[in-house]
Amino acid sequence: MKEAYLYKKLDNNRVRCDLCNFRCIIEDGKRGICGVRENRDGKLYSLTYSKAVAKSVDPIEKKPLFHFLPGTKSYSIATVGCNFRCLFCQNYNISQYPIEHNGSIVGEDYTPEKIVKDAVNSGCRSIAYTYTEPTIFFEYALDTAKLAKEKGLKNIFITNGYMTKEAVDMMDGLIDAANIDLKAFSDAYYYQVVGGVKIKHVLDTIEYMKSKNMWLEITTLIVPTLNDNPVEIMELINFIYDLDPAIPWHVSRFYPTYKLIELPPTPINTVVHLAQMGKEMGLKYVYTGNIKNDSGGNTYCPKCSKPLIIRNGFEVLKYDIKDGKCPYCGEKIDIVE
Repeated sequence: MKEAYLYKKLDNNRVRCDLCNFRCIIEDGKRGICGVRENRDGKLYSLTYSKAVAKSVDPIEKKPLFHFLPGTKSYSIATVGCNFRCLFCQNYNISQYPIEHNGSIVGEDYTPEKIVKDAVNSGCRSIAYTYTEPTIFFEYALDTAKLAKEKGLKNIFITNGYMTKEAVDMMDGLIDAANIDLKAFSDAYYYQVVGGVKIKHVLDTIEYMKSKNMWLEITTLIVPTLNDNPVEIMELINFIYDLDPAIPWHVSRFYPTYKLIELPPTPINTVVHLAQMGKEMGLKYVYTGNIKNDSGGNTYCPKCSKPLIIRNGFEVLKYDIKDGKCPYCGEKIDIVE
């Protein structure tokens, strides 16, 4: 347990959490919507500090990040809890654990110092705060990130993008890259499927992180009948393009899980069609995900179309970028090596 970094004390021992855009006003003895931040006698505490519920050495491509240290390993950690209630969450058993287990907080005692030591010893070049929403274990992540920086490691957030500008300001200089889930491009979807969320805050975060020069990649999980409308997807693509056409966009296939088991998997041709739409509308790097034996994970030169990175799933089989450029035509490739 650790006192929270971003909150304001109010009257009658209440507090306002300023970590995510729900900005929960929390009564004494109560918790915020994430279920893991509690007001105790007028002070807000993170209950998941140093309580890792998951840890793993992953290919960085699994995050997915395809243009940030490609082919390297990332030490990945998570705690229980989330500020979203996505009906399709693949990690619901840990993200929703406190909500579905009467507020119980579980996890292995695992200090930031130990995380960094294990990351270095396992040959990782980065630490990823992932699996659940890292914003809700913000103190744990940032304390770890500070130590990681001292050892030359990069830090990555895999996030829903609902943090406040104050949180992004604290991340500045510590978090090097992020993959943000842009789950759809409508308030109705975010409200009904994600859980009372306003899309504007996610879009604002993407733009603000970009202004801080954090490396960004964006993922959209295509859920049949819910967010696969081509007109809506065109609006989403236009948003990315207007911000920066070099931001990699990952178009991912949905599989039935959690509370959306009645829906079928996304048709492969739908995912491929929407990815192609992104390319035709000017995005430089578009990838398809969750499709077996798919070449949609390869990186091609946006100018001459030569294959530069060949992937088999999350494994890099070929890497043919020289000094950040295409060796065939000399085009600058937007990548962090």
